[in-house]
Amino acid sequence: MGFLAKEINLVAIGGGHGLGKLMSALAFLGTSLTGIVATTDDGGSTGRLREESGCIAWGDLRNCLNQLAADQPNLARTLFEYRFECDGTLQGHNLGNLILFALDQLSVRPMDVIHLIRDFLQVDAQLIPMSEKPTHLIAEIDRRYVRGETKIDAADHLPSFLALEPSVQATHEAVLAIKQANYIILGPGSFMTSIMPPLLLSDIVMAILQQAVPIIFVANMQPEKSSCGKLSLTEQLDWLAQLTKIKVDRVIWPAERTPIPRAYPKLHVARLGDAKQPYYHDKTSLQQAIMSVIQQY
Repeated sequence: MGFLAKEINLVAIGGGHGLGKLMSALAFLGTSLTGIVATTDDGGSTGRLREESGCIAWGDLRNCLNQLAADQPNLARTLFEYRFECDGTLQGHNLGNLILFALDQLSVRPMDVIHLIRDFLQVDAQLIPMSEKPTHLIAEIDRRYVRGETKIDAADHLPSFLALEPSVQATHEAVLAIKQANYIILGPGSFMTSIMPPLLLSDIVMAILQQAVPIIFVANMQPEKSSCGKLSLTEQLDWLAQLTKIKVDRVIWPAERTPIPRAYPKLHVARLGDAKQPYYHDKTSLQQAIMSVIQQY
């Protein structure tokens, strides 16, 4: 695996717990691993900060940083993950989100904040917000305008239209990372609210299409509760191609999830579940599956 690590320059795109687990699984790649992180979350502590201040969504970035630092028994990581349980305005807030928000107020760019926290948590992998400007996911569902990830994910039907509001530019470091990549991974995570938001930025899509490198899709351990969960694998990837023109080259599918889509020709099936949390990917198993697929190119 050491030899392969020298040959790989990998970009992973997504958000939430899924991207964090994948980044953690591939952390051995060091600075050759880049995560482009969705910044459209509007739920929980992140959503409250966004509503009150108009900042970008820091929650998915924080989650990735925490999972990348998970093997380091330091006080910094513990503090970064601490969630307040008290009466009053701090109830439910995550200290890591507040730290990121505070540093954002003191910095020129959100990227400056991420570099600082990466050093603080001793994280080598690179993390880049999809955009440094705040934006929200919007959709048209059943001829109704719907704004915000939380509401879109809760809808029963698939959107006929998906976009960002306001329109923002991709972080230029994200575009550069894609141009230098020789592998791109999408997922795991919520299809509409973790994977799709970065792919709604034209600069990111154009860079992916121009790069013409293998695109690997990592399926979730179980169907989503959103309307995307009702789609077959083929339908989901056809919808992705329809919205972005991006075509997936290979799918990593958990053997625990049935039925296995036998009709899909480029499927790598492996046991990926965590023994203690069967609905989550096991870090080691995920790493082995991804490296196995990469070896086939």
